[in-house]
Amino acid sequence: MRIADCRGFLSVTLAGLLWLGTFVSPAFSEENRWGAGTDLGFTAGTVHDTVFNLGFNVDYYPDRNFSFGPMMQITPTGDLFQISFAGVAKYHLRFNNGINLVPFAGFGLMHVGLDRGTGRARIDESDTSWYIPIGLSLEYQIVHNIALASTVIVNLHNIDLTPALREEDKTSVALMFGFRWGP
Repeated sequence: MRIADCRGFLSVTLAGLLWLGTFVSPAFSEENRWGAGTDLGFTAGTVHDTVFNLGFNVDYYPDRNFSFGPMMQITPTGDLFQISFAGVAKYHLRFNNGINLVPFAGFGLMHVGLDRGTGRARIDESDTSWYIPIGLSLEYQIVHNIALASTVIVNLHNIDLTPALREEDKTSVALMFGFRWGP
């Protein structure tokens, strides 16, 4: 997949998320069971070393302490384009001092496109793999429905860009910072 194709796919994906965001509003009462989050950070251990990363998630809360929904991570920088989608379940441990610990796990798909170099040494490979995110968020409630978040995610996958690259990409670790809106 060429970088131009990836950017077009990214534009359509972001437009879809923005459209979906019009249905999600901040929680002002206990009846509202929807939440959302956005993150910004870095992912280490990719086929292109450490890269800039964006994260988005939407959560449905059947209970105040449990949520599930889609999570997306995008790496739109340089030679590497990486996008991952997963359905994620989260358990929210809420403490009285405004601190929340949120362990989570999920399952989905990851697509990677690497377009590096010119001439005979050019690498233009892509691969799609299963994807398992396992992580932990530390949240601090600013007000009752908005929190600052710091998240560590261990990404398990099986990206194979051979013969262009000899090494296979089995894991990566993301460190992200962002906001959470929820009930």
